[in-house]
Formats: sequence, C-alpha cells, structure tokens
Amino acid sequence: MGLKKYIVFSILLIVLVFGYVFSIEPGEYKVTVLDFSSLTLPIAIWVILPVVILFIGSVAHMMFYGFKSYLKYRSIAKDEENINESIKAFLLQKPDKSSYKTKSFKNITNILSQIDFEVKDASFTTSNEEINKIVSLIKEIKAGKYIQDKTLKLEPTSKLAHQNLLNKVNAEIDFCVEILKKPMNYSSDVIKQAFLNVVEEKSMTTVKKLYENVTLDKEMSEKLFKKCAKNPEFTLSNEEVIKITKNLDYDKNDFIKLAKVLKESYQPDELISLFEELSKQIDCSTEAYVYVLFEFEMIDVIREVLSSHPDADLMAFRALIDLKDAGKQYSLESLCYKS
Repeated sequence: MGLKKYIVFSILLIVLVFGYVFSIEPGEYKVTVLDFSSLTLPIAIWVILPVVILFIGSVAHMMFYGFKSYLKYRSIAKDEENINESIKAFLLQKPDKSSYKTKSFKNITNILSQIDFEVKDASFTTSNEEINKIVSLIKEIKAGKYIQDKTLKLEPTSKLAHQNLLNKVNAEIDFCVEILKKPMNYSSDVIKQAFLNVVEEKSMTTVKKLYENVTLDKEMSEKLFKKCAKNPEFTLSNEEVIKITKNLDYDKNDFIKLAKVLKESYQPDELISLFEELSKQIDCSTEAYVYVLFEFEMIDVIREVLSSHPDADLMAFRALIDLKDAGKQYSLESLCYKS
C-alpha cells in the first residue's frame, strides 16, 4: 500500500471510529494530571487519540525511511553516473576525480584504478554513446591515425597522448620540421621519428639546416648518409661527416657500411678524400679507406697505406694484393665485407 492510500484510509478509519463512538456516547471525560492540570474532551476524542498518535507516528516512520531510501537511491544513481565518468578517465589514461557515496562503487572503482584498460580489436558496444565514441577514437589512435577531436582531452603525459603525437608526426611533415626546430620540447623517440620523416620527405637543404639540432643515433645517421648519397650535390662536408661518426663511435664495420652507401653516387675524388681524412682522425676507419681505394683500383696508394701499418694489420687487403700480384682475379666482395 502506498503512503497516500495509507493516509487516506487511516484518516477515514479515524473519522468512522470517532463518529461511531460519538453516536453512542456523546458525553465528555475529564482527565486530571497531578492535581495541577486537567483536560476535558469528548469521549470519542479520547477513544481515537491513541489511534491518531499511532497514525502520526507510523506516517512519520514511513516518511523517514522513505526519505532515507530516496537518498540512498539518489546516491546509487549518482554513483552509476560517476562510474561511467571513471571508465572514461581510465580509458583515456587520466586521473579519476569522481567521488562516490556508496561503499560498493568505491570498491569497484578502486579495483578498476589498478587495472590497465586495453581496448580490444573486436567490436565494442555499450548503451553509453560517449564511451562508444571514446573507444572508437582510441582504436583509431592505436591503428596509427592522428585524432584531432578535442572531446578526448587526452592527458598530455599518457601513453595514449604520446601515441597520438607520434601519429601526428607521421601524418604532418611540417609538424616534424617544427619539432626539429625546437626538439627540447619533445621526447627522444618523437624527435627520432620526426627526423627520419624529414630526411625521407624534405630536401637535403632543409635537412642540413635541422640535423644539428638533434642527437643522432646510428639509424638516424644511416638515413642521413643515404640521403647524402642521393643528393651528392648538396651533401654534407667532410668535416660534418667526421663529426657525426666521431660522436657515434663508429667501428670499422660502420665505416665500411658508410663507404658502400656513398660509393654509388660520390665522385671518386670526393669519396677518397673523405675517407682519407677519416683515416687520419679515426683509426678504425682505415679499412674503409683501403676498401674505397680498392673500389677505384688505386693499387699504388693502397701499397703505401699498407706499408705504413704493421704486417699484422689489414690482412684481408694484403692477401688481395698478393693475389693480384700472382695474377689471381678476386674481388674484394668475394673475400670479405659482404653485405
């Protein structure tokens, strides 16, 4: 029975009892309390008074617990909204600022906050359209697409924001140029990807203006030197190449690899000059220098270089010279330094 019906029927019962008692006993009754005060009321009133008190007490009781239930329902409804906000925050890798009224929701959120949320590739559907949209955009980010949608409001330090930044680097070459102009504002992997993209897509003139702003690794330098090989008219100076290789601690295999990259496009004099200078400043580049000399059949110069080193050094090249002197025709690649 609802509260309204209870009140109506209770009042009706009180009225009927009052009417019935009054019809059979219309008189009054006096009640005296401690000889100090007295109260005279119709007998019918005295009869229904306990019923009225019980009625008022029961209504107050029901209203109290009804209001308490209403507050609890509101708390649960609010927490249901908050749990959706928490899920959004967890998906976007943001701090959860939601507060909860109920213990059960607090416990659930505490558990969720200790779990890494990962969106699966399979279809995702909920009744919450905003969560559906967020998940859809996250999938696009993970697939390599740059998302400009400001509704995501990604946490700048989150992995998701970092991935989206890398996606932007791969999508906008002009943004890559801006990164290389002010690399101090970005992480090393973002700088590296921006550099690789610029080397791939921009002119050698642009690359030469920017490469000194970043710290190169061997992969980046290899990409740069391959760019030089394709654009020998705009290549780096010998001093620049030497500086790069020194900073990266190139070993003899790295220098041989560099010689192979440059030999197809550099003029012989330019390539020989570069590696001659390298050999004077970096000992482990001598083999690459001799390798270049062999490529251009500079036998007399090779003999001079070999004579200036101990007999135990450069053995592969000494063997090749001996074979040539014996009339045996072997290429350098057939003996060593195969790609």
